[in-house]
Amino acid sequence: MADNNRANFGSKLGVVAAAAGSAVGLGNIWRFPYELGQSGGGAFLLIYIVCIVLLGLPIMTSEFLIGRMSQSNAVGAFRKLGPKGSKWWLVGVMGVLSAFFIMGFYVVVSGWTLEYIVQAVTNSFANKDTETLTRAFTDFSTGTWRPIIWMTLFLVITCVIIVGGVKNGIEKSAKFMMPLLLIIIVALGVRAVTLPGGAEGLRFLFKPDFSKIDSSVVLNAMGQAFFSLSLGMGCMITYGSYINKKNHLAHTVLEVTFVDTIIAVLASIAIFPAVFSFGINPEQGPTLVFITLPNIFAHMPGGLIWSLLFFILLSIAALTSTISLLEVIVAFFTEEFKMSRAKAAIIASAGIWVLGVCASLSMGVWSDVHIFGFTIFDFLDNITSKIMMPLGGLLIALFAGWVMKKDQMLGELSNNGKYKTAYFRAYYFIVRFVAPVAILMIFLNQLGVFRWLRL
Repeated sequence: MADNNRANFGSKLGVVAAAAGSAVGLGNIWRFPYELGQSGGGAFLLIYIVCIVLLGLPIMTSEFLIGRMSQSNAVGAFRKLGPKGSKWWLVGVMGVLSAFFIMGFYVVVSGWTLEYIVQAVTNSFANKDTETLTRAFTDFSTGTWRPIIWMTLFLVITCVIIVGGVKNGIEKSAKFMMPLLLIIIVALGVRAVTLPGGAEGLRFLFKPDFSKIDSSVVLNAMGQAFFSLSLGMGCMITYGSYINKKNHLAHTVLEVTFVDTIIAVLASIAIFPAVFSFGINPEQGPTLVFITLPNIFAHMPGGLIWSLLFFILLSIAALTSTISLLEVIVAFFTEEFKMSRAKAAIIASAGIWVLGVCASLSMGVWSDVHIFGFTIFDFLDNITSKIMMPLGGLLIALFAGWVMKKDQMLGELSNNGKYKTAYFRAYYFIVRFVAPVAILMIFLNQLGVFRWLRL
């Protein structure tokens, strides 16, 4: 099934940097600290790590397996590996659509990070209270032209990198951005823990409060583990198809998962000590990033530098994710419709731009336009996070556990006997029985079924 002419990542570092970059996104720096703050700090962290091991690792392994065994895009992968005449290729179609819909709203938020880089450079946060910053964010995000201009610029940058190809575009940019991201997040963390009262934030982060743990928190931790690794949307299948056959696939999965988890924890270390130092409620939601933290930076010594570093960090995290999402669509176009990479990237980006404009305007002048009761922005967010991604992950687990041939999977993971695979039995059991049940629970929780049943 191998395609000798197919582009591959040039090095192991490139694979890990690109795949970890796909997994590391705004969710690690925005959603993870919020979930952790709302769910008992260290207790949530422990449950999250358990969920990463029991759910994240097996599903990522399965997606990499599907990609590398097929050497194809998300749709072609299921067509090649599935039974002849079956409809499993529709799972790949759903992955491509998920990537498209996610990009429709994600690129809007990504554009906001560029606006806030400019605000940090111009020291716009100085001498402003929370109310003023809140009003400024609302005026910007609901505006007509500025959000669209920044969104367009961010999308153009993403498109240019994708046109560069797998090695010279995706891999080269990941090798530069991921080390830079790590340096910035460590620097922010060091500054945060040295603030007066910062130690209280570390205690909150690493001292478990199990009194806040209930079934809802466990399900949220499962969901965060799943979404944090970019599973169920075709990204890891697509990137898996670019992994050289000589690479140790299981080691790659462990390294990508480790980097993603470490960055999520480092983001929390960079945020919570600062939050506690200034007496801020750690359970705040999305306003934490664009309102609360700018307010904190405004009152910190050297706040201009720290705010600039933080929003550069956000933009890098967003860019590594938009690159992988756009690549899912571009790989599909180039292989299924025989387009050139440049043409596929431009067509995909144009479609995303139209969807992104609609999502951005739905924050303001089109706020009265609703789809099933949601604004366009919220509809794209909800249909992907609550339906398409968990459903895609569930079907991937079922495909790997019940459709793919066990001996071929073992051969791919061991590189035909070159590497030891003592873990394979545990992996195979989890992906057949444990992962489908866990993902189904996430799916039902996202749909609100458990709340409806009052569980």
